[in-house]
This record gives sequence, structure tokens and C-alpha cells, in this order.
Amino acid sequence: MSDAADPYRSRNLLGIPETRLPGDFVDVEVAAALADHQEPRDIAREHPESPLVWAELAQDALSDGDDIAAYAYARTGYHRGLDALRRAGWRGQGPIPASHAPNRGFLKALALLGETSRRIGDDAEAVRVHEFLQDADPSLLA
Repeated sequence: MSDAADPYRSRNLLGIPETRLPGDFVDVEVAAALADHQEPRDIAREHPESPLVWAELAQDALSDGDDIAAYAYARTGYHRGLDALRRAGWRGQGPIPASHAPNRGFLKALALLGETSRRIGDDAEAVRVHEFLQDADPSLLA
């Protein structure tokens, strides 16, 4: 049976609407700056509110083998993203679709928080983040 034919699979049974960050959210500009090869540290100075730039810094730190710095950067991006989601109406639960480009910086920071938590031995946080990602957008874990 296709999802379209099964009403229980084709809609959100909890009735919690998706949260979409605004189309002009700072991460849209930050993504363009990163694509233009601007340095993440310089972008962070200009846009410290951007979850995406902190996620990029976390990824760079992981590439450099610095799990602790990566964790700190990912945690910063996560909290900046939570602030933005709350301003967009999110109430601590419900879908945050990765298909919506402005949401991707937060979701990347969240995923990196889970990975860095695992690497530093904070297994409880890694599990919590995995569950958060599952609730936000299950396609991220596929």
C-alpha cells in the first residue's frame, strides 16, 4: 500500500506542524559565503548567530583531529539553532525538515553534536541526539 493510500502513513498523526526557519535566515547568506570559499572563522565573527558556520567549524576541527573543539563548536551551533527554531515557533517537538534549506545548518550542527558526543564518550548525549534527529527528520538517519 502506498503512503498516499494509507492515511496513517501520509500525515503527521500528532498534528505537530513542521518548523521551517525563515527563507531569509542567516544560514542562507552563510551557505553562499562558504560556497564562495570564505573562511568559516571570518564568517563566525560576522554571523555568530549562524548554526551553519559553527557546524562548519566543528567539521573542520574533526578533520584536524580535535574532538573537544569540534564538540564545543557543534554545541554552539546547536544552541544557536535552538534559539532560531524557538523564534520560528518550534516548541520542543515536531518535524524540522532537512528538505528546507534554512534548517540544514541546525540539523548539521545537531548531527555533529551527536558524533562528537560519541567520540568524547558522552554516550547518553549521543543517544539523545540520535532520538532528536529521528524526530526532526528521519530521512537524516536513513
